[in-house]
Amino acid sequence: MRGELVDAEPRADRERNGTTGPEPDLTHHGDAEVAAGLVDLAVNVRRDPMPDWLADPLVAALGQLAAYPDPRPARAAVAARHDRPPEEVLLTTGAAEGFVLLARALSGVRRPVVVHPQFTEPEAALRAAGHRVERLLLDPADGFRLDPARVPDDADLVMIGNPTNPTSVLHPAADLAALARPGRILVVDEAFADTVPGEPESLAGRRELPGLVVVRSLTKTWGLAGLRIGYLLADAELVDRLAAGQPLWAVSTPALAAAAACATPAAVAAERALADRLAADRDHLVARLSALPGVRVAGHPASSFVLIHRPGAAAVRERLRERGWAVRRGDTFPGLGPDWLRLAVRDPATTDAFVRTLAEILEA
Repeated sequence: MRGELVDAEPRADRERNGTTGPEPDLTHHGDAEVAAGLVDLAVNVRRDPMPDWLADPLVAALGQLAAYPDPRPARAAVAARHDRPPEEVLLTTGAAEGFVLLARALSGVRRPVVVHPQFTEPEAALRAAGHRVERLLLDPADGFRLDPARVPDDADLVMIGNPTNPTSVLHPAADLAALARPGRILVVDEAFADTVPGEPESLAGRRELPGLVVVRSLTKTWGLAGLRIGYLLADAELVDRLAAGQPLWAVSTPALAAAAACATPAAVAAERALADRLAADRDHLVARLSALPGVRVAGHPASSFVLIHRPGAAAVRERLRERGWAVRRGDTFPGLGPDWLRLAVRDPATTDAFVRTLAEILEA
């Protein structure tokens, strides 16, 4: 079903109600595709050398490990970046922790709706906390664009990514803001917002929107997936509720140093320069893919990855692995299936080598 609401039922309920089709594996992520000897197009983490302005504070933090972490300087730095008071910032061990905290704290939610296809951890966290989730599946024929009118009026929790993983769709800020209302928590996953030059559709500074929670990650652009650092922005009362669910000293001293460093004006300027370069590299990838017969690039990609459709893509993915390339399968995302693949944007030389291999596989 496309552009429709479906119930994310447990498997037993699906079988009893006659629902067909396998349930996507929400716990599968791109790192599972990667193995020694494979060129990684499956994980959306930039792998360039770390700049000195980030490496130096991390090294210095290693000399402070005897003391318990103090999140206050990093919290203030992140707040200043988004022009918010520190009380509206919660630092987390990667963006993924934010979804777990939300799912556990919002126990009174009656009708949670997750907009798919998107990163699967928000729904997985909700289901693990006992919530029964409805999925709003966006239509590939419409480029996976959101129609705010499709979200039920009585949904009291709505989760959506922007730009969305894995579709790379950037939804207009006005469409997302239209979903905010009293009595509803609106969670916008902006883990990849910094991959878009200037972040024109970000809601990170929109303090006036009721119930808004913005979840951000610092692991993608700066190659910090192993460090685990992210944060969320929300009203102070909700931040306090979520913080109560964290263990003491939840974020390590090195991770806090990274958060403070990445929030400086110099870091933001560097981030935007990287986003400009990424846009050019993405345009190159899209142009090369679009020239291949039978390959369709979904929508208008805006982030550090693109989604493609090709009949028989599951078999193509296996052939690519045999030839030394790891790409992200699409069938673990609700609303997609085995004919979809997600590809990380890399430099033009890597893209050209990949497309040559893909073309040979498709011609065989």
